[in-house]
Amino acid sequence: MDDPRGLSEHEAKQLLATFGVRVSREVVVQTADQAVAAAREIGHPTVLKLCGAAIMHKTEIGGVRLGLVGDDAVADAAGDLLRSGPLGAELLVAEQVSGTRELIAGVTIDPQFGPTLMFGVGGIFAELLADVVFRLLPATDEDIAGMLDDLANPAILDEFRGEPAVDRDSLIATLAGIASCAQSRDDIDSIDVNPLIVCGDQPVAVDALVVFKPEVST
Repeated sequence: MDDPRGLSEHEAKQLLATFGVRVSREVVVQTADQAVAAAREIGHPTVLKLCGAAIMHKTEIGGVRLGLVGDDAVADAAGDLLRSGPLGAELLVAEQVSGTRELIAGVTIDPQFGPTLMFGVGGIFAELLADVVFRLLPATDEDIAGMLDDLANPAILDEFRGEPAVDRDSLIATLAGIASCAQSRDDIDSIDVNPLIVCGDQPVAVDALVVFKPEVST
């Protein structure tokens, strides 16, 4: 089977944004100097990531730097990433989205039932709680609202550790946007948004992966 084809993280998030998904502010750069300038514009603390269509699992290859403050920290991290990354890799300079609640969402193609929307609890609680729910697509807003209620721990969407309750309408719209994105193109095999961080009361896609269906050889 061919290796998976997909979009870079930045391309994936820009695609999702066209369907109403709120994404982190970011810019793609090629050099450490450009990273420093971009970080000044976006504001500190800053996140740097290796970026490219072939880089699907950045954390596993040490391709992420978090909480960078100041020009020197950004320049040093950018240099390290560019030296260690694959040939032709770029850097994604992004705002560090803050929030104590991390969610996950995505779409996969079930071999029996077809496209399926997934939503659940992410971050440090993901493995412990295994709290995810699914809906077959297409799904109405009412169907998606039911996913929120069907979580085993729906209270995570309420007021939490001093943060306001999640804006349910925004969350429903975000999940609907992910579903619409997946159904907008015949070549999309899966979408993975992880994490979807709740910043204030708004869900923000901090990382995203869009994978295309394998090309069929004849």
